[in-house]
Amino acid sequence: MTKDLLKGFNEHLKLEFRAAHEYLAMSIWLADHDLPGFSTWMRKQSADELMHAQRIIDHLVERDQKVVLPAIAAPPMSWKAAEALCVHVLKNEQDVTASINGLCAMADKAKDRPASVMLQWFVNEQMEEEAAARAVLGRIRLAGNTGVGLLMIDQELSGGSMPGMPQPPADGAA
Repeated sequence: MTKDLLKGFNEHLKLEFRAAHEYLAMSIWLADHDLPGFSTWMRKQSADELMHAQRIIDHLVERDQKVVLPAIAAPPMSWKAAEALCVHVLKNEQDVTASINGLCAMADKAKDRPASVMLQWFVNEQMEEEAAARAVLGRIRLAGNTGVGLLMIDQELSGGSMPGMPQPPADGAA
């Protein structure tokens, strides 16, 4: 693995850990604002971000590379409204996508096939993450940032479905 690619992976860990920290703070804020479905969604997103960081750490360890765990600043603890929070989520996901795309380019340039293969999972994951964040944000903008519309979105999230995203067929076929 090239020095630049290793540095890139370690830099990317900052984004994953920052997102995990921020999503946990968002989950707390949403719970405090009586939006348990949104809170559950953000708590799951926080756990997913930690899993993403672990995937990168595992890749580096398996390849006998040095992992540098980043310092993480305290996250914001309040937002003007659920819409502003979701705008922040989408921005985080776009930042992560941009970083993954940069890592892919570095891995391709270095002809580092193991890194390229591992990163392909992240490319697919980020497409889903951005789509989900856009879908929830779109629903909030459509239904409104308060009242019954917001409660309906919260109920959808409580039920485990992602508002505005296509659902898999009932028979489980993809």
